[in-house]
Parts: sequence; C-alpha cells; structure tokens
Amino acid sequence: MQLKVYAHSSSASHLHTPWTPIRKLNIRPKTSIKPLTLSNSLKTSSFNNEFQEEEKLKLNIKNSSNQEKVSLPVVIRHSGTVSRYFWDGNDLKLVSVDGINAFSLSDFSLDFGDGVKKLSRLCGSAVRDLFLPRKVTENYLGFVKWKFLHRVFSSALQVLATQAMFRAIGIGESRSLASAAALNWVLKDGLGRLSRCIYTATLASAFDTNLKRVRFSTSVIFSLSIGVELLTPVFPEYFLLLATIANIAKQISLACYLATGTAVHRSFAIADNLGEVSAKAQIQTVCFDNLGLMLAAVLNILFKNNQRLQAGLPYVVYPIFSAIDLFGIYQGLKYVHLQTLTKDRLEMIINTWINLGYVPSPAEVSKREGIDFFWSKGREILPIRIGCLNPKSQIQKLSMMTMRSLNDEDFYFICMESLTKGFKKIGDHGILLCLREEAGTSDVIMGLLQACYIRKGLLLNRIGWENNFEGCDFSDSNIRQWLNLKEESQQSVRVNFDLLNEQMSSLGWACKNILLSTKEQARYSFVAD
Repeated sequence: MQLKVYAHSSSASHLHTPWTPIRKLNIRPKTSIKPLTLSNSLKTSSFNNEFQEEEKLKLNIKNSSNQEKVSLPVVIRHSGTVSRYFWDGNDLKLVSVDGINAFSLSDFSLDFGDGVKKLSRLCGSAVRDLFLPRKVTENYLGFVKWKFLHRVFSSALQVLATQAMFRAIGIGESRSLASAAALNWVLKDGLGRLSRCIYTATLASAFDTNLKRVRFSTSVIFSLSIGVELLTPVFPEYFLLLATIANIAKQISLACYLATGTAVHRSFAIADNLGEVSAKAQIQTVCFDNLGLMLAAVLNILFKNNQRLQAGLPYVVYPIFSAIDLFGIYQGLKYVHLQTLTKDRLEMIINTWINLGYVPSPAEVSKREGIDFFWSKGREILPIRIGCLNPKSQIQKLSMMTMRSLNDEDFYFICMESLTKGFKKIGDHGILLCLREEAGTSDVIMGLLQACYIRKGLLLNRIGWENNFEGCDFSDSNIRQWLNLKEESQQSVRVNFDLLNEQMSSLGWACKNILLSTKEQARYSFVAD
C-alpha cells in the first residue's frame, strides 16, 4: 500500500510530512513505478493464491479427518471384483464394494442366502480366472463347453483302451514277459512317430486351407484307433500289428491337433493375447482329462467284484463314449470362426456380395461352411478352380485365344474347362483361374471376383451358352461373345473391388494374405516374344 500511495503521490506538490523521507530514495518515478508495482503485485498475488490453496487443502484434510470415511472417485475392477478407494482420516484404503472380499464364515452363518450368493460369486470368479482368458470373442465359452464334453469322454476311453492293451500283453500274469512287452511297445511307438512325420510333411498346407475338415477327420481316426486298441485282448497274438496301427492313427491325430491349435486359439484372441489363450487351453485340457480319468476309475470300481463284466465294460461303453466325444468335437468346431481367407471362404464372401449386396462376417461364413466334408458338399454349377491349364480338359480354341490376348500388365487369366467327356451342358463345365507368379493378394481377389461375375453372366443366359457348348469347340462368334463377357466382368471388378476390400477389412477378415492349397499355388510365367 505504501508503494501504491507513493506512486500516486510522486507527481503531487502537497505531500504530508511523514512521507518526506521516502522522497530521499533518489528513484526516478518513471523507472521505479512500473517494475516495483508489477513485481510486487505478482509476488503479492502468487503469495495470496498459495496461501488460499494451502488453507483450502488444510481445510479439506481437516474436514476429511473429522469424517468417518470419505469415498474417492476411483473404482478398480479386477478378477471379477469391484473395489473403491476410501480415506478414513489417516490412511488410504481399497475396499470391496460388491461384497466378495468381505465374505466370511460369520456372514454365511448369519445370512444363509446372502452367504451362498457371495460364495457362488467368489467361486465363479476364481473358476473363470483359472480357465478363461480375459479378452476373447463371445463364441469362446461355447467352444469350451463342448471341449469339456469331448475331453472327458475321450480321456475315459483312453484309460479303458490302455487297460485292454495291458491285458493283451499279459501284464500282471505269471506268463508275461517284460522284455517282449517292452520291445513291442517301443516298436509300436517308433512306427507311430515315423508315420506322424510322413503325414505332417504330406498334408502341411491342408492344416490351413481345410482346418475344420482335417481336424474332425483326424478325430474320427483317433476314435477308431481306440477301438483297435480294445481289440488287442481278443487277438493277443496280433498285439504288435494292432497296437502299431492304433498308434499310427493316434500320432496322426496328435499331429493335426498340434498343427491346428494355434489357428484355433488365434481365432478367439482379440487383444494379441495368444499366449494367454494357449495357456488357458492347456489348463482346461489337463482338468478335463483328469475328470475323464475319474470317470474311468469310478466305472472300474463299480465292476471290480466281477472280472468278467469289468473285461467287457470297454466294449459296452466304447460306442456311447465315442459318439459323445465326436459330437462334442463337431459342435465345438462350429464356434471356431476363422478370419483367414481361403479360396472357398473368399468365394463364399464374393457370391454373397454379388447376389445379396453385403459382405458376410466370419461367424456367418463359419456357419455356412461347417465342417465341409467332401461327401456332404454338393456339386456346384460352374465350379471355379485355381490352378494351371490341363490340355486334356480345356476348350482348345477358347484357351488359345485367351492366352494370346495376354500382355505384361495381366497377372491372371480366366478360361473355361470341361469336367466330363461329353460336355454339352453348362453343368459339364467349370471356370479356371490361372495366376501369374508375380500375382499378389489383390490380384487373387480380383481374379476370383471376375470369375464369379463371369459365372453369374453365364447362368443368366444359360440356354444360350448351352447351345454354344453343343460343339466340341467354340466358333468365332462364341469366342467374341466370351471376350465381351470377360470385358464386362472386368469393368465390374474395377468399380467394386475397392469397396469390397474395404468392407472385408472392416469386418475383421485378414485380407493381407490368402491361404491356397498346394494345387492352387501353381502359377504361370509370362514370356514376351
């Protein structure tokens, strides 16, 4: 205040006596007023603000100390529990607000209904943390449910089959020879592992392109192998032969299970937590298999007093347990929604896009394709094949004209091929898509999209094209008509490709790569003469 008064009074001529010593500071008004006023006002205001904040903080702490418990706006959700931070006046505490952590035996005894509810919630949370990953797709729980059914009964069958094999080699009887039994066991295991290596080397690409079919087919083989092992006590003289056949089938099934396991787990992981999903799958397998062991042990205990019934027990339960096992595998695979693109899945997506105007989701495509057995898949009119030309099944003149029209900018070409000897109807023909060695993923999608457009054009004018197919080869007018159809389909591809690719990516399809089988990977090279 003195500075402020001094600043205003420096230009006045009537000053009172008390202020006279201040004028002896020899400070010029113009250079002293502004800096002193600004700096001191800032110091004064900052001091006041700090003082107010400190007083406010002390007041809040004082008020918080006077209160019994102050709730803070921070809630923690972890492992199925909900907790919140509280200040009790002296300490910061994390307290459960859903009642799970506060469960005790006294609560259980005082309020039975509420105690049971808390106990069930606690157990449910613990079981979920043990068996289920944190972030997975919605269909994962259904897969685990059917996996439980499959593993329990499969494990029980394996126990009964092992007991039957022990009886076949005479373990536990005085006539058994330990060295002969060990030799037979080593031989069957060695031949089984060798067959496993041959199988995996032969069908490596099928694990990606036909995952569900291969996995279920090998599961059927595994179930049959258990049946073969059950026959060893009936034919003990053929133990080595039967045990080797069964072990080969088991090793093939195991190879498929291990090879396809990563792809199955990746289809459920949504937060790059593939390791967690795989680890939880191992825990599930161990626990479910132990339940199967307990089931087999209970059956043996029930019939332990009757050796005849105990020996015949595996043959009675085998068809029942095998049917339940395979049913569980079949139902569980329905919940596996693969986002990878194969030729069949891509063709299904494109057909839906052309005919219905939208791109189906991985779940919808998974429901349509099912297990995709060869014998259950109906023959499609004008099937599309990816591969190389077969001179014996081609329409010679049409194929020749198609290849002559190629240039260096083409990364694929499409032509017709005959499926039967008397190719008079449109149903006797197919469409062939040949890919160039330099063709990328987008070229494969564009080629298959154009092939589907061509098939739609052929089916719209089916009668006219069947008249063209009556001869052994196309005439010049038919070739021009074919080339016009190719040009129209190519224009449709240019218009719709970007939109199709964008919608596929938005639905989670892995559009960066397309998995092709060994035959579909055959390519051609362009040679400019």
